[in-house]
Amino acid sequence: MICDEEESMLIVGRQVRNEKNGRSDLTAVDNNGNIVLIEIKRDRKDIEHRKEAFEFQAIRYAASYATIDKTDDLVKKVYAPYIENYRSEFELGELTSFELGIRKLNEFLQVNDAQKNFNEKQRIILVASDFDEQTLPAAAWLNSNNVDMSCYRLTPYKLNEDLFFYVEKLLPVTNYDDYYVNLMDKSIVTTVIGDKKITRRSLPKIDIMLEWGVVKEGDIIVAKGSGVEDFKSFLMTSNC
Repeated sequence: MICDEEESMLIVGRQVRNEKNGRSDLTAVDNNGNIVLIEIKRDRKDIEHRKEAFEFQAIRYAASYATIDKTDDLVKKVYAPYIENYRSEFELGELTSFELGIRKLNEFLQVNDAQKNFNEKQRIILVASDFDEQTLPAAAWLNSNNVDMSCYRLTPYKLNEDLFFYVEKLLPVTNYDDYYVNLMDKSIVTTVIGDKKITRRSLPKIDIMLEWGVVKEGDIIVAKGSGVEDFKSFLMTSNC
C-alpha cells in the first residue's frame, strides 16, 4: 500500500531500538538498496500529542542507519532479531536467524540488481490516517532539499467484517508551494461581489489537482460545509 508502481520493499525490522532507546516502527530495504524508515501514527491527535515532531523523530531514526555499509551489519543488528522474534512466520529449517536473514536480503538485492547500491542513502515514509498542518510543510521542505521523505494517508473503512484502506500519497509532489505554511497567511482571499465581501481559502489550480490525481475529469467538486454530507460520503466511497 505504501509503494509506488514498480517498487518493492523487504521488511527487515519492527520496533528497532537505537542506542538512545528510540524505537522505529518498521525498517525495510527497497528495490534500489536503500534502507527505509517507516513511521506510523494513528491520526492527527496522535501526531500533535507527541513530544517530538513526527518528521524529526523519523529523521533521527534514519540517521542511526547511515553508518551501516554492509548487509551483514544490517542483518546482525536488525534483520536477524526480527526473524527470531517472529520465527513462526519464517521457514528456518536448519538455518540460524542470521543465516536466513543474509540469504533473504542478498536474494532480494540480487533480484533487483541493487547489491552495489546498498544503503547509499536512507529514505523515510510517514504514514497516518491524517496529518497536522506542521508535518506536511516540513516534509515538503525537506523533499525540496533532497531529503527523501514520503507521506501516505491511509483511511480505514469497515464494511461488515472486512477492513479496507483508501491510500493517498500526499508527498512527494512536483510542486510543493501549496504545502508550505506562509509566515503571513496569504491563502485567505477576499473577493468583492457587489457590496458583499466573500472570504475563502485559495485552492491549488485544477491542472495541478489533475496532475496529483486528486480529481479526475468528470468529478464533481463539492464545497465543504455545503450541507450535502450524504453526497460527499457517496463521492468518498466511489473514489471520486
